[in-house]
Amino acid sequence: MKILFSPSESKSENCTEKPFNKDSFIFKELFDFRMQALNSFYEYIKNTSIKNLKEFFGIKDEKEIEKFIQNLHNQPTKKAIELYNGVSYEYLDFDTLDNKAKDYIYKNTLIFSNLFGVVRADNLLPFYKFKQGAKLPNFPLEKFYKQHFSNVLDEFLKEETIIDLRAGYYDKFYIPNKQFTTYKFIKNGKIVSHFAKAYRGILLRILAQNNIQDNNTLLSKLPTNLRLKEIKYIDLKEEILLEIID
Repeated sequence: MKILFSPSESKSENCTEKPFNKDSFIFKELFDFRMQALNSFYEYIKNTSIKNLKEFFGIKDEKEIEKFIQNLHNQPTKKAIELYNGVSYEYLDFDTLDNKAKDYIYKNTLIFSNLFGVVRADNLLPFYKFKQGAKLPNFPLEKFYKQHFSNVLDEFLKEETIIDLRAGYYDKFYIPNKQFTTYKFIKNGKIVSHFAKAYRGILLRILAQNNIQDNNTLLSKLPTNLRLKEIKYIDLKEEILLEIID
């Protein structure tokens, strides 16, 4: 079982581990590609205007910019699953899981960083800022990572059951070449987005707490306010619609 998961724009600044190196990441053979992307990012933020940086980072206060333009190679790090702290991660509530559930997440969760590419939950990342959808001039990160990482991911996942809990945006980085399962959440007949972030975190928590190895078991463990509505098959994708019940 492998779970594909989104990052979040919100991150913890409390990083205390040593700076990253090649051994900090899954797929060590692809480290140079990560650094190529990171160097392109650093060259841009080091040489562009404050106005462009405010737009790129999605912030209004110029005083905030300084902490986002550090050379990330030299910064302290944190495990990826603990670095990100947006809505999905709040509902995952990783710190309150027991050690067995934490180990499940470390081993089985792949997070698709906009900047660093796909990382495993226990990989070390520094505090950084990258607004979803932000573009580096002449360096389309999503295409770059899709081109250089897809084959390795395909090989890594070929014997695994795959549950894709990412937001649809991250299809730009990778789409599995074998059968995989996604989840959508509906309320009052409409697909929801903000609620979806919360429920993706909840589903990951359920997977970890129960050491789940197949999708049918996950469906049997749904919280009482989620109900199976429909299952669709679109090429290799099994799309499960869950209804949120008030």
